Order: sequence, then structure tokens, then C-alpha cells
Amino acid sequence: MRTMITCFDIGGSAIKCAVATSDGQIGPLARVATPAHDFDAFTAAMRDLIDAGGPSRGVAISIAGVIDPDSGRIKCANIPCIDGRTLSADLAAALGLPVWIINDADSFALAEAQAGAGRGHANVFGLILGTGVGGGLVYNGRLVGGPGGFAGEWGHGPVAAQFAGSPPQSIPRFPCGCGQAGCIDTVGGARGLERLHQHLHGEPLDSRAIIDAWQAGDARAGRTIDCFVDLLSGPLAMLVNTVGASILPVGGGLANSAALVARLDGAVRAGILRKTDAPIIVPGQSGAEPGLIGAAWLGLEKVGGAHA
Repeated sequence: MRTMITCFDIGGSAIKCAVATSDGQIGPLARVATPAHDFDAFTAAMRDLIDAGGPSRGVAISIAGVIDPDSGRIKCANIPCIDGRTLSADLAAALGLPVWIINDADSFALAEAQAGAGRGHANVFGLILGTGVGGGLVYNGRLVGGPGGFAGEWGHGPVAAQFAGSPPQSIPRFPCGCGQAGCIDTVGGARGLERLHQHLHGEPLDSRAIIDAWQAGDARAGRTIDCFVDLLSGPLAMLVNTVGASILPVGGGLANSAALVARLDGAVRAGILRKTDAPIIVPGQSGAEPGLIGAAWLGLEKVGGAHA
């Protein structure tokens, strides 16, 4: 008999849902708006989606937030009605089913390790270059957690270089939303790229326009990309040396620029101890819904089914 679970990918604007079965199938996608300020409405929306999918053995969720594995409480600023809750327990009580939760970066890493660019690699670091930066580590096929649920958050810590590019350009220690200053998150991702361009050239420009201008040969955009890659490649090279990842699939909006991913890959490979001609930083390949895929793998593993 097939095992069936309900998978969710939940963000601040939308709840996406699909059914996953132990024979490797993920069903059609359903999508509703996220009731971000009303927990009863939030659980009601999930219950309706579960009921529409049919009998389920459990609920697996990929969500934009961090779960403390000790307390079970979630930190999720963009969905206020769940922020600070013991979410897995609260949802299990409301839905009458076991609930397993994974954050979106970890879900991406797991999806890439099992069904994307990381297939065949023992150690995979899923690298997020979106609004900010993030990541998740899969080691010997298992997702690595950590105290507070922060494993893989390479973007935080006051380690950003204060000079970058060639010739070197002074880079301020920008304040970070985590409360520190000089985090990689302040200069990485789309907002970091825009912040760098504004600092270097006094010009407000969105990340897509910067990348387009760079590829068109614009010198100022090229200078921004030079500094951006320099700032990210050193910390990423140290990460590769430390965790032994042999592939770093990239997700998030900046992953849509194959040229930027290739430029970053070349810089990181030049800085790691293991020399290889094969790319290690590559665009993700797990498909359009890595959150649902990662949640499916997690949930089916928990109920003992085959993996999607």
C-alpha cells in the first residue's frame, strides 16, 4: 500500500501544497494566500488543503523561518501569527496529524542532494542567493541541524572583508538585521549587491539591472560584480574546506544568472584546497518547487516510506 503525506511550502504571501506518495510521485500543486496575521485562519487554510488531497499519514512543511530544535519554537518574521510558537506541536494539535517542519534553505539543500545537482555527492551544501544569503548542509545523505536550528547560516557573523575588488575598494561594515555589523548577508544576495552598487557608484539600481549592465559591458556594474564576487568567494572557499562539500547547488533569485554563478564558482575553486576543473557551484536542478520536494523527502523518511 502506498504511503501518502501532505507537503507544504509556506511563505509570507502563499501556502503551496501537494500530496507526496511513497512510490515517488508528487501530485498537482494547490496554492492559497497565507493568512499571516490569524493563526486560526492559517490552520483552517491548511486543513482545507489536507482534506482536498485525501487521507494523509502526516504533514511535512518547508517554511521561511528557523526552528529551535530544543524548544521547538519558530522565528518567522514574515508570518506574524506563527512567530514564537511551538509550531509543530501547535499544528499537530490543530490538524490531528503528525507534523514535521524544515526551513526553506534546508529544504532546498535536501531537494538538491536527493533530486537535483547533488545526486551522487556525499556532502552537499545548498547555497541560497536570494534577497539575502543562506544555506543548508546534507552530509552523507542526512540533513545537518545544530543548536538553535542555525546550521548552514553562513551569511551571519562579522567576517565580511573591509576591502574588496581589484584594485581594492574600501567596504563599510554594514549593519545587519541579526544585530551585528559586517555580516556576509549585508553584501551578499540581491539587497547586498544593490547596497554595494550604491556605495561604489552612488547609484540606486536593482540587482537584475546591475547584472544586465555587467553582462552588457558596463564598467561600473563590472566593478560592483568584481567586489561582490570577492566578498563572497573567500567565505565560501573556507566553508568548502571546512565541511567537505563537493557540490554547492545555488537557489534564489541570483541563481537565475548563469554568468554570475559561473564567475563565483571560478573564484571559489581558486581559493579551496582541493583543486578541480569541474564546477562545484552550479545552478540548482531540483525543479521549480524545491520546498515541496524537500518536505516530501523529510516527511516520507519520517513515516518510513520510499522517497519522492
